[in-house]
Amino acid sequence: MPRAGFGSGTQRDGTAHHKWLVLAVLCSTLLLVGMDLTILHVAVPTLSQHLLPSASQLLWMVDSYPLTVAAFLITCGTLSDRIGRKKVLLGGFAVFGAASLGAALATTPTMLICFRAALGFGAAMIAAATVAIIRIVFPDARERAFAIGVWSACHSVGAAIGPIAAGFLLEHFWWGSVFLINVPVVVVALVVGAVVVPESKDEVRRRWDALSAALSVLGLGGLVYALKQIGEHGSVSAPYLLVGAVAVALLVVLVLRQRRIREPLLELSLFADRKFSVATAAILACFAGYIALMFFTTQRFQLISDYSPLLAGTALLPMAVANALGAVFAPQLRAVLTNRGAIALALFVFAGSMFGLALLGSSGYGAVAVLLVGSGLGTGVVTTLGSDTIMSAADPSRAGAAGAIQETSFELGSGLGIVILGTTSTVIYRSALQPLPGVGAAEHAEAQSSLGAAVKIAAELDGPAGAALRSAAVTAFDSGFTIAVAAGGGVLLAMAAVSWFVLRVR
Repeated sequence: MPRAGFGSGTQRDGTAHHKWLVLAVLCSTLLLVGMDLTILHVAVPTLSQHLLPSASQLLWMVDSYPLTVAAFLITCGTLSDRIGRKKVLLGGFAVFGAASLGAALATTPTMLICFRAALGFGAAMIAAATVAIIRIVFPDARERAFAIGVWSACHSVGAAIGPIAAGFLLEHFWWGSVFLINVPVVVVALVVGAVVVPESKDEVRRRWDALSAALSVLGLGGLVYALKQIGEHGSVSAPYLLVGAVAVALLVVLVLRQRRIREPLLELSLFADRKFSVATAAILACFAGYIALMFFTTQRFQLISDYSPLLAGTALLPMAVANALGAVFAPQLRAVLTNRGAIALALFVFAGSMFGLALLGSSGYGAVAVLLVGSGLGTGVVTTLGSDTIMSAADPSRAGAAGAIQETSFELGSGLGIVILGTTSTVIYRSALQPLPGVGAAEHAEAQSSLGAAVKIAAELDGPAGAALRSAAVTAFDSGFTIAVAAGGGVLLAMAAVSWFVLRVR
């Protein structure tokens, strides 16, 4: 049987000489994929003024993109193994570019929601194919680790600069520019990618199971939706719990089906490799902590320190830059400490940073920034070396499926981090915010819903009652923040121990 990989002749056609250009094409578009995760965080007020969406439509404008990405990752990854990773990648470029143009020209909330969902589908195609193509284009382990580090850094930096880019564009152009900025980059990537990116696929023809794909889309999409809604509302309400339960049931059916059919969509045998499973869990835990930390610190910056949204985004830049540096220099760290040593140390540093943030309380920005740098460095190392471990454990013919599993761990991690740590923080906040003199029962109940609501009500009350409410709300939020962040640090510390004992060379 021929070895799965490039297919006939692609290594001899000069692709090896273009591998760094291939990486540049992949990373430029992945930067946009990351930016679109967060670019609307600053643009929402402007969009609200122009498109006049309802509260529900406003949520869907933001959430339709990440939900669609999460739902279609595994489907797109396994499809790329069947029909060709280059085809899926270029198709993703085309969908992403067309959807960006459509979103920029949208005239109603419904149109924007639909185009944001299409953007998510294009992003899923791009994300699922890029890491698989890196696995093929960089057969040398050292070069591949570096390439994955750059790839990981671009995604993280894109997510970090999304709010900053949106703030700049909205100050100088109309709101559609936050989407239109994608188009020229994607057009160049499409043209250059068509020339330099090699085609690769599983050379053994396999049936693509449409029912498994549907179960994957509905199960993952439903689970991430339920997690996001529970995290955003800070409570486990019956409708979201039902959606989550149905989603889990669909995923269980998916797993059972993969064990029964001859040509499964998802190779569960990948998880039999302990290194693959632990690396996937490490990425999930690390990204859960990273996103939850961004969520908490952004609230602290804006609601307690009175930072503007743009300034709050800028204040997180040290974390993003450290993430990029950790990702790029992770291979050098591994050369000194071994793979398990580097991953375990990075998780330990991240855990220590979380514990430090829990102990700092209301310290100044300088001390917080140092610990954010530690968190970013740890995340960059873990995501890079964890991704490389996952891709190295998988056969090249399964590169798309392995890459999709790895990307899904990012998406589920971000959802789980906010829902578990966010809900923990909210429960503690509500129990700690007791009734106060001069604050009515209705106002107190609303203030208990979130720190943002409490700050708003405190400003409306003014006087001693308002000052007392704000002070009590900040204290209650800090209590929830401390326990939630410390809990996250505990999980990362446990993951560091597991990584140390499992990721050993045998």
